[in-house]
Amino acid sequence: MKAKLDRLLTQANIQLTEQQKDQLVGFVRLLDKWNKVYNLTSVRNPDEMLVKHILDSLVVSEHLQGEKFIDVGTGPGLPGIPLAIVNPDKRFFVLDSLGKRITFIKNALRELGIANVTPILNRVEEYTENEFDGVLSRAFASLNDMVNWCYHLPNANGKFYALKGVYNEVEVQAVEKAVKLANVIKLNVPELVGERHLVVLEKTE
Repeated sequence: MKAKLDRLLTQANIQLTEQQKDQLVGFVRLLDKWNKVYNLTSVRNPDEMLVKHILDSLVVSEHLQGEKFIDVGTGPGLPGIPLAIVNPDKRFFVLDSLGKRITFIKNALRELGIANVTPILNRVEEYTENEFDGVLSRAFASLNDMVNWCYHLPNANGKFYALKGVYNEVEVQAVEKAVKLANVIKLNVPELVGERHLVVLEKTE
């Protein structure tokens, strides 16, 4: 698995330390192990997880601005945990409303020695902490739902980072809250079938 990760990282032009690679592979192994009981992801094959979960998260890293991020509807910790592994100088809060997912995350953080992640068991609309530089979501609901439910989370200069498949301009125009489109970035995820985009929104209030 490490050899496959090395190959994917080379294709994506991402340089990591051996410890970071070990933590990423360790995370996939734990996800695979717990998935058999807890059903955390529909992806069953660890090699596929490297592409669809790990690389799909890591390609966002270079576009993040700031130091404090919240990953809403994180599921088993995606993209928050892979991003935390490769950005030890940044702080990530990973939020989910399902207890078994947060239990998995707490265990993974302990086993892998990851110190810059805070797991939160809550519904995003009920979570009141704010002042985040960025709000991340992957496989979340529509952009409108994301912005509606998370509007209170970013600080004055904070951004919404939505990991999407095909970019849909209509979805951006349908956002009801006061935001503007800051950027749409086409992401290159090695060996992934289908398009990936990062949609970046900013508050205008």
